[in-house]
Amino acid sequence: MRWAPDARGRLERAAFELFAEQGFAATTVPQITARAGLTTRTFFRHFADKREVVFAGDEIPVTAARLITEAPADLAPMEVIRRVLHQVAAARFDGNHAQTAAWRRIVEGNDELRDRDARKRSDLVRAAQAAFVERGETPLQATVLGELGVLVFQVALESWVDEDPAADRPMSATIDEVLAALP
Repeated sequence: MRWAPDARGRLERAAFELFAEQGFAATTVPQITARAGLTTRTFFRHFADKREVVFAGDEIPVTAARLITEAPADLAPMEVIRRVLHQVAAARFDGNHAQTAAWRRIVEGNDELRDRDARKRSDLVRAAQAAFVERGETPLQATVLGELGVLVFQVALESWVDEDPAADRPMSATIDEVLAALP
């Protein structure tokens, strides 16, 4: 099992299983690697620490910024936000309702992870802001758009994970409901 492919995925699955069973704080890196059938050294090739298993590095801010800058130039800023959120939801969350809900419970159950989640949110806002400036928005407009986009994402995510997973509703439907609630 040790040389089987997808070491990163195996480590993520093992970590989330252990976090769900015994809590984030009680789970150690050696426990994660033992469950995954890998070494501690392999763990640290993929993750700086066990918190990074939960937050996937800077992948989402980088992806969101790229999607914002690559959106068609004629799209209005709010349509860019909608489009990017739909793309992120389809790529990262749709089809993963139970895992996403479990991930949110793990984060909400740990002060350190909630703090890290807030820092990740701030990173996402800064990435979106820079991307909107690159699209030609003023710094003030870009800041408002970045904050608003991340707020819509957070509200939609929290609402979506609270929905019945049996409904198997795409997160984009929840995103559209949140956007429709804006004045």
